[in-house]
Amino acid sequence: MGPHPAVAAIRLAVRRVLHDVLTHNSRTPAAAAAAAVAAAEAAREPSRSERSSPLVLVACSGGADSMALASALAFEAPKLGIRAGGITVDHGLQPGSGLRAEEVVLRLRELGLHPVESIAVTVGRDGGPEAAARDARYAALDAAAERHGAAAVLLGHTRDDQAETVLLGLARGSGIRSLSGMAAVSGADGRYRRPFLHLDRQTARKACMVQSLPVWDDPHNADPAYTRSRLRHEGLPALEKALGKGVVEALARTAQLSRDDADALDTWASQAEASVRDATGLLECAKLYALPPAVRRRILRRAAIDAGAPAGSLFARHIEEVDRLITGWRGQKAINLPGKVVAQRQGGRLVIRQG
Repeated sequence: MGPHPAVAAIRLAVRRVLHDVLTHNSRTPAAAAAAAVAAAEAAREPSRSERSSPLVLVACSGGADSMALASALAFEAPKLGIRAGGITVDHGLQPGSGLRAEEVVLRLRELGLHPVESIAVTVGRDGGPEAAARDARYAALDAAAERHGAAAVLLGHTRDDQAETVLLGLARGSGIRSLSGMAAVSGADGRYRRPFLHLDRQTARKACMVQSLPVWDDPHNADPAYTRSRLRHEGLPALEKALGKGVVEALARTAQLSRDDADALDTWASQAEASVRDATGLLECAKLYALPPAVRRRILRRAAIDAGAPAGSLFARHIEEVDRLITGWRGQKAINLPGKVVAQRQGGRLVIRQG
């Protein structure tokens, strides 16, 4: 008799991602060289061969989603010759958070993961508590991945998380990139992988239950002070009551369709950018005007970021103001952008630079 359907589903999702990691890892020159050395020395030096196998880490909070992910990684990785480890991040936002982090470390070790570590971070205030915690968490995971030489870091975001992300982007009036939600693969060189974006939260929780995996429910996830928590417990249920079941699936599907469109537009903008610059590299307003708005604004955004504007602080309203220097020119003054970047029109050229 096979595993419970929920367990089978999470293992299949992780297995597919691990196959992708192996394929990606084998294409890099360094990995190919390491594989050649491992093959040559495997017979006489097994320990060295083992060390040369790729390492995949799981980011685990102790919640149902990430514990289900950790258990599936521990089961699937050895069968593919992959080393599996785990990282838990202690945000220090609740009493006893350090003790809970150590409990998660013990659970991950009991699953057979190695290396395993807990990382304490200091959460700032930029962008609000949720954004600040996320920034601190990813900085810690990036550092851990570099320190351990990990080929990938697995994240336990589910289809429900994806639906919430799409709605948050919609509420902010963001563009299509924001509506595309979280990518299955993201980060430097595709470091972050999200195997569960096509699985719902209940599947992960059921998998933990049937495997008798202890889970920790973060009280912040039920705290109405947090926007995502209100959306999870009030907003989405209200939408399902008004529109019927299937809202989460529809939002997740919208995310994928939006991502495909956004990727295509990004590629178009990248290819068009060289054609709208003069010999000195300045953007020509007349040529920008001839482009579709979605393509033109992507070029403007990229130019602002290249000039030093922080991507996280550069919003649609900023780009719209710069765009008016192209489409509604009436002698306006320079536009001030985040990061002390200034955009102004001079002699039919758009100059974006540090002020």
